[in-house]
Amino acid sequence: MTTERTGIELEEAVTLILDSLTEPERTELVPAMEANGRILAEDVYAPFDIPPFHRSPLDGFALRSEDLLGASVENPKSIRIIDTVYAGDWCRQKVGQGEGVRIMTGAAIPEGADCIIRLEDVEEGSCREKDAIQVDREMAHNQNFCFQGEDVAKGTPVLYKGIKLTYVEQGILSSLGMEEVKVYHTLKVALFSTGDELILPGTELSPGKIYDSNLFLLYARLCEFGIKPVIAKPLPDRTEDVVKAIRESCEAADLVITTGGVSAGDKDIFHEVLPALGAKRIFWKVNLKPGTPAMFSIYEGTPMFHLSGNPFAAATTFELLVRPFLAKAGRDEGLHINRIRAILDEDFTKGSKGRRFIRGRVKEGKVTIPPSGKHSSGMLASMSGCNCLIDIPAGSGELEKGSEVEVLLL
Repeated sequence: MTTERTGIELEEAVTLILDSLTEPERTELVPAMEANGRILAEDVYAPFDIPPFHRSPLDGFALRSEDLLGASVENPKSIRIIDTVYAGDWCRQKVGQGEGVRIMTGAAIPEGADCIIRLEDVEEGSCREKDAIQVDREMAHNQNFCFQGEDVAKGTPVLYKGIKLTYVEQGILSSLGMEEVKVYHTLKVALFSTGDELILPGTELSPGKIYDSNLFLLYARLCEFGIKPVIAKPLPDRTEDVVKAIRESCEAADLVITTGGVSAGDKDIFHEVLPALGAKRIFWKVNLKPGTPAMFSIYEGTPMFHLSGNPFAAATTFELLVRPFLAKAGRDEGLHINRIRAILDEDFTKGSKGRRFIRGRVKEGKVTIPPSGKHSSGMLASMSGCNCLIDIPAGSGELEKGSEVEVLLL
């Protein structure tokens, strides 16, 4: 097992986290109707042509283009209508010389016909089955004609392993006649916030207490990523309670995330919790602000992230440390953080001795810092409306308006 590291750089921390992933791929079959947001675990090939027959793109008449050669307003061609075919029906008659079939949108084009003329382009009142219609124009071969297999040919790949299924892919799966689809196992996450000071909304706010924001913050973020925690609850600052909760959660969860209790104070209990569990601490403290005391451990094969109890620190280290794990473990490429360069739209007058991440709003290549100037790790309100984190390198002095910075898109 890896020797514990302390005070490491962010990139090394992420490497240690990702290297801990040793579990083989787990997949399952789920109903295609319920596969929205899941990650496809195999390539999908078309079992037949789509569409499976030549079909009409409009309401009209299926005709033979050769019968309309020379047709004009002065010299209309008379075509005898031998049948009517609707979507879902099948015309069993072959269209012969001088014949046509009345056809509706989506219906199979009968054998012998090679073009479709729109209903409104035929003289009104001459549309009854067995009647003759008068056509006053020529039609090209295969005009208004949807070919068998023009969307997807039989045997060709339609969807690829690793994509996230949306409503579009679910529609495609249905068009292939697939009732079930193989997807990757959805990560089961246990989420705990720790702290004697925490109470849940709906409880009266008594002296010394605060409402628990971390539990709701991270629960909602996980749900945005398509992962609904199987366990989510606050815990007191008591080692035995936390040990018991983690042991029980690991029977149901693939991953444990906690907030609080990771610094070096009297009630930073995870220094006691992990030895009591017999968990292996991989690292403690990452050279960044906010969230320096972030901790990562493994308990009986279950990875565990222990984040700061300060709300903005918890949110930031979740994005920087937990999110890459979720992307790799869940095979979800969409969870990887995109980094771009942007121009700072105002001065940032605080020097950064160590690496620092601050909240921001990026738009059209420019990034703005919330005007409140409230950057404390314990402040969450100033993050409202932010869509990025600004990565300020260690040793940076004041940053002037117009400086180029790197931002992480949230």
